Amino acid sequence: MEFLSDSVVLSRMQFALTAIFHILWPVLTTGMGIYLVIIEGLWLKTRNPDYYLHARFWSKFYVLNFGIGVATGIPMEFQFGTNWAPFSEAVGNFFGSVIGFEASWAFMLEAAFLGIMLFGWERVNPAVHYLSTILVAVGANLSTLWILTANSWMQTPAGGEMVNGKFVVNDYFQAMFNPFMANSVLHMFFATLETSLFVIGGISAWYILQKRHPAFFSQSLKIVLAVAIAVAPLQIYIGHLSGEQVYHYQPTKLAAMEAQWESTPAGQPADWSLIALPNETAQKNDWEITIPNALGYILEFKQNLSQPVRGLKEWKPEDRPHLVGLIYYAFRVMIAIGFFFAGLMLLSTLQWLRGKLSAKNITQQRWLMLAWIFAAPLGYIAVESGWIVRCVGRQPWILYGQIRTIDAASRLPASNVLVSLTSFAIVYSLLFIAAMYFGSRIIRKGPNLELPIPGTEITKAAVDTTPGEFQPDERPVEAQQ
Repeated sequence: MEFLSDSVVLSRMQFALTAIFHILWPVLTTGMGIYLVIIEGLWLKTRNPDYYLHARFWSKFYVLNFGIGVATGIPMEFQFGTNWAPFSEAVGNFFGSVIGFEASWAFMLEAAFLGIMLFGWERVNPAVHYLSTILVAVGANLSTLWILTANSWMQTPAGGEMVNGKFVVNDYFQAMFNPFMANSVLHMFFATLETSLFVIGGISAWYILQKRHPAFFSQSLKIVLAVAIAVAPLQIYIGHLSGEQVYHYQPTKLAAMEAQWESTPAGQPADWSLIALPNETAQKNDWEITIPNALGYILEFKQNLSQPVRGLKEWKPEDRPHLVGLIYYAFRVMIAIGFFFAGLMLLSTLQWLRGKLSAKNITQQRWLMLAWIFAAPLGYIAVESGWIVRCVGRQPWILYGQIRTIDAASRLPASNVLVSLTSFAIVYSLLFIAAMYFGSRIIRKGPNLELPIPGTEITKAAVDTTPGEFQPDERPVEAQQ
């Protein structure tokens, strides 16, 4: 229990707790925002009332996640000033401005139009409402852009140099478009979209299994599937590109991801560890199953790498990541979930082509629906695993190769940090319970299929008036129809 007296370790645990909890909520709002744009666009194009009802139903999950995401995101950013003040002082001229862009560009845009999206259906012009939905989705995804830009810069700092303990920016755009930036933004963008798709698909599958509005929810499942056909394989490919970048820019992280202790010289086939039991104390794997030459194919699509694959032993223990087992298995969990999603998408597409997903037949696809329900939480696990690999694998650096984590932490009494860590754990546990309660209540209640459809409902006057009271040419148009 020595860590309880180490303020740096406690600060890292606190940031890990707040980050892991916070990321659960914007993951869904970011991806679901795009889904709502698609659904409302279909409503405006076809005037099919089911699309309108879908938009109204799924937006309830959006606002629930948005509220908790805001409540948990602000305290996380404040920690840069409380627990990580030396880091903020050293890199604030770039890092601080990018985080500020996320608040002023992304969050403000999303918050400004969220009210219109939720409550403006019968109060504003349909085009204005659709524009609001689009801007909410843009705002949510701008958050991904700016946060991943800032974090990518921490992984591959560019555009300046350290001068007297502070990072001086020489080229702002080079810093912003650092080597990790493009792939990182795309990887997270598709991760949030894929997670949202399988959450929506899983909830839809639950209703179908319960035989509650199967025709209605078969629509949402097929829309999800149509988008996932493109998203699932693209996410795997972009993940591969990200792995190649780690090979070139962060060799210590790659060595931890693969639990590779010994180096493989350039030009020599590199094996890939399928599963292993890393032993940091002995600096070896107690046991492992490897696939000969496979790492070469994974990293460069060829057997002989142009550069060596360096093992962890090439660095001193203080210069390489610890918690190798956590990094190793988090990486494999993320990969396994990505391929499971792709396989489920392929199987579901085949069943769709065979006509098994029609409103008449879909309730008979019990095992397929169970697979979609099982998939619903997996996207969250994959995202959390990816961030563990990304941030724990960056250690012992907070700014890779420039500032060590131990030098970036505020010198706070360990007891103070322990109190705030415990408080966060309690409050976030209560928030999680509340979110599960209200989310399950939305699911139990289900969609309101009796909502009046804008532009098609019969006016109250026509309903309340007895037949014959209006002359034929005086009745409301809706009543005449």
